[in-house]
Amino acid sequence: MYSEVDHEFMSQALVQAQQSLYLSNPNPRVGCVIVKEGRVIGRGHTQKVGGPHAEIVALADVATNGFNVTGSTIYVTLEPCNHTGKTAPCVDALIAAKPAVVIAAMTDPNPLVAGQGLERLKAAGIDVRCGLLESQAIILNRGFISRMTRGLPWVRMKIAASLDGKTALPNGQSQWITGPLARADGHHWRAQACAILTGVGTVKEDDPTLNVRDVPTERQPWKIIVDSRLETPIHAKVLHHVDQSGVILVCASLETIEAQAKAKAFQEQGIEVIAMANPNGKVDLPKLFSYLAQERHMNEIHIEAGFKLNGSLLREDCVDELLLYYAPFLMGEGIGMANVSPMAQLSGRQDWQIIDQSLFGSDLRMRLLKS
Repeated sequence: MYSEVDHEFMSQALVQAQQSLYLSNPNPRVGCVIVKEGRVIGRGHTQKVGGPHAEIVALADVATNGFNVTGSTIYVTLEPCNHTGKTAPCVDALIAAKPAVVIAAMTDPNPLVAGQGLERLKAAGIDVRCGLLESQAIILNRGFISRMTRGLPWVRMKIAASLDGKTALPNGQSQWITGPLARADGHHWRAQACAILTGVGTVKEDDPTLNVRDVPTERQPWKIIVDSRLETPIHAKVLHHVDQSGVILVCASLETIEAQAKAKAFQEQGIEVIAMANPNGKVDLPKLFSYLAQERHMNEIHIEAGFKLNGSLLREDCVDELLLYYAPFLMGEGIGMANVSPMAQLSGRQDWQIIDQSLFGSDLRMRLLKS
């Protein structure tokens, strides 16, 4: 069904989609390339929320370049939308442009689209095909797909450790285990997330800002602090280096007068406080992630937390991907990666699949998905 030329142009569309990586949340990352007589006449990628989608940017690029879309082939990494959100349906613009062929990498998992965009293009007499380089398009939008199909964000846990799996000295000191190249790569993963989540222990121990600094980005992720008893210091850096984003403090309960007073102090500084308790009086983590996806429309959550919260997240099966950085030294005594429960038998373990290994300076990064 697809030629080498088709593969090449869809690859170019995927490169365009990569330009939306830090930009388009919570919308999917989409790229579009328009080709006529073997020549690219327009390119585009999805802009910030409220801005034009990839197809509209590419059509405008064609006009700027002085070409006509009629009779062209349009390569797009996700099925064009057919509903009105913050922008008009892309399908309407494509039908009006009268291309001969539209090739999509994958259908849109959004129930408001879900094949209807492709059907409308077909009904308009356009040759429509779907599935070219689908696996690459899926990887690019794991978070969006997860939110649409599971009602949950894609949760990525980042940990920096020594070769023997220690993340901090016994006194809690952890800056810096890895080198500058690994830390810059960590900011690349921060930048593409909708939110960075940590625990109150990390805030009190390290006083991090949790913003993106080492890669250029127009959009800063939200900061989420899991803090059952609202013990976050009111002057913590993370509360005051929010750039364009906001901060959400998640506690277990706001029923006591003391908790309400603490919450009010935070709210007066523009910090959002929500309560979400489990039966043990801690924050209900699975419920939190469901809320972040379904109520706050967040696709990807990036975890940078400590031993205790990491363990809770893993025990409660909240993590989809591990992003592990190993520095080439042995720490000996220290704090481990996660407070996971001891196993009685190896058969009870949770296996992970290594999908990538890369060196950043002398540090090894491993990415793992649940098997």
